[in-house]
Amino acid sequence: MSKIVCYFSCSGVTKSMASIISDTIGADIFEIEPSIPYTSEDLDWTNKNSRTSVEMSDKSSRPSIKSDGDISKYDTVIIGFPVWWYTAPNIINTFIESNNFDGKKVYVFVTSGSSSVDSSFNNLKKEYPNINFISGKRFDSSVTKEDILYWLND
Repeated sequence: MSKIVCYFSCSGVTKSMASIISDTIGADIFEIEPSIPYTSEDLDWTNKNSRTSVEMSDKSSRPSIKSDGDISKYDTVIIGFPVWWYTAPNIINTFIESNNFDGKKVYVFVTSGSSSVDSSFNNLKKEYPNINFISGKRFDSSVTKEDILYWLND
């Protein structure tokens, strides 16, 4: 069964977790990169006029990405991202809408200081009911290989 870990990361935390997951299960890896990289000012959630605040306040916002990635040859797609405003960053919607997930098992992992995966995972399942979302998980730096293997074998 072929697997790929697709992730979006600004600070490197999600990238690190994606690498751990990829290494643990022997999956390919793909970074979901914005066409225009986010600056620290863009990421200032306390500023209502920052790029991320504007994007996240508009549910129809779809930030452009450098490459859609090619998930066609994979059976399992694992999507990772930081939790923004209690849900997935809108760039994740761009990635999902740029790919065909028919017949694929999709797992979601998030990184967050305190938010759970629940609202992000449930929002994606509601937004994309035709995608076979299997499970969601929040990981932190204490994750073990056993945790990852257990999660993906549910």
